[in-house]
Amino acid sequence: MSKMIITVLGKDTVGIIAKVCTYLADNQMNIEDISQTIVQGYFNMMMIVDISKSEVKVGQMAEDLQKIGEALGVKIRCQSEEIFTSMHRI
Repeated sequence: MSKMIITVLGKDTVGIIAKVCTYLADNQMNIEDISQTIVQGYFNMMMIVDISKSEVKVGQMAEDLQKIGEALGVKIRCQSEEIFTSMHRI
């Protein structure tokens, strides 16, 4: 498993993108694609991230990002690309 889908959802606030991206960069995780919108004050972001060069285990990454989300007042979820694709296949 080398790619993860990261989603962020919640009330918009300063620094959401900066804190998530800083964590990823600090842990050698590369953002391959990113989409973000703000609708009536609510923030939504989805990223595809290559984690193949990171030494952080997936469980630790999910826990770390969850804590970052809690500090920012948003919900951050991590799923492997394979599981995400399987769950959303029509």
